Amino acid sequence: MNTRINLKIITGILILFLALLAASYLFLTKRYPWLLIPLPVILIQTIHLIRQQQKIYIELGEFMEAVKYRDFSRRFNTNNAPPEIRTLRKGFNEINGAFRNISKEKETQYQYLQRIMEMVNTGILSYNAETLEVQWINDSLRQLLHIPYLKTVASLEKRNRPLYNDLTTLKPGDSKISTFHSGLESTKILLSATAFKTEGKSYILIGFHNINSAVNETESEAWRKLLRVMTHEIMNSVAPISSLADTLQHRIKDHQAGSPVHQQSTLNDINVGIHTIKKRSDSLLRFAETYRSLNKITAPDMKTFFVCDLFENIFNLMEPGLKQKDIALEILLKDPGLQLEADSALIEQVLINLIVNAVEAVKDRDTKTIILSGELSGDKILLRVADNGKGMAADILDKIFIPFFTTKKNGSGIGLSLGRQILQAHHGALQVVSEEEKGTVFTLQFQALHRNEAPGSFS
Repeated sequence: MNTRINLKIITGILILFLALLAASYLFLTKRYPWLLIPLPVILIQTIHLIRQQQKIYIELGEFMEAVKYRDFSRRFNTNNAPPEIRTLRKGFNEINGAFRNISKEKETQYQYLQRIMEMVNTGILSYNAETLEVQWINDSLRQLLHIPYLKTVASLEKRNRPLYNDLTTLKPGDSKISTFHSGLESTKILLSATAFKTEGKSYILIGFHNINSAVNETESEAWRKLLRVMTHEIMNSVAPISSLADTLQHRIKDHQAGSPVHQQSTLNDINVGIHTIKKRSDSLLRFAETYRSLNKITAPDMKTFFVCDLFENIFNLMEPGLKQKDIALEILLKDPGLQLEADSALIEQVLINLIVNAVEAVKDRDTKTIILSGELSGDKILLRVADNGKGMAADILDKIFIPFFTTKKNGSGIGLSLGRQILQAHHGALQVVSEEEKGTVFTLQFQALHRNEAPGSFS
């Protein structure tokens, strides 16, 4: 095909050349009448070559227009086209086919990347480094920041200035821990930034990783290690003292019976001292044994149950005692079919402990109210214990999950720490929001299950 086209082009040029040569010869020899023979040939061949070029330019223009608008689906007809145009159109079709394949691959990669972005738990934000216009934000970040959309990073300045400052000052390749505040709730976020360029524009890509649970788990593990060492050392050191004091007490009693009267007083003083040592040693041993329970949380016995059944058990157990103290216990559960997979005994223990704490918080209020509620929020099940008590100051709030820390006169300081460990054993979280003179809300967070019909409800 190419040989025929080349031969045709060469023949046309040769004819035009010979006709021009003949016309030049006739013109120079002044045989003007004979010019009527080569001139039509020159005109016809020139028009023919111009039309051929015009066809090529038209075809090329249509192809360039398709490229400009990325219309790679267009196909040029090669069946009825002239031979010289047919080859050109065939080449255009091959180029369009290659571009279509590249576009399909890019679209597939984009869709694949988009699905991965939506599936990961890490929040991802991409924005223009100059205009701060957001190019991409995934669902995980929307849920983390509690926002439906984000048009520009600058809009974060009004929502949360510290987070905005951390974002805009974070350099590519660096990481920083920031705190995001939503209402009274705060979340620790690990920010990681990277930069890239495309089409001459600079973009910043930032990952938002919620590290609340990781920080809590790390802290709890550190406390568990400390408790293991502490209880081990206390019990190993104090147990012999208690045993020795007990032995000495028995020997003094045996010796007192045959001792002179003037030694009785001295022996009594010694006995009192040894008794005190024995008593304090036993108390210290009980103390160590009590806190050893923080390291004895067994694997939860996971079973699926209805939250309404759990709330009913707690209500029946707590309501009579609360009624005597003039405390109203309200149960809020919009979905009676809400189910939870957990160790019901351990979760009941945590909720009861939180209610007991709430009783202490509301005791000085004129109207005393404790609310136990449950709801499905996204892929999480949230159980809450809220009170209208005196609330907690920020400095207290930061310490309440530390073992041994307590604001109660006779408190042990292990209830909340133990509760957090129980939730971590369920791959969940125990969080708190509190404001002075407005009350406190503890939230137990679990992974959600598929909903089934409830067996019943309670009043």
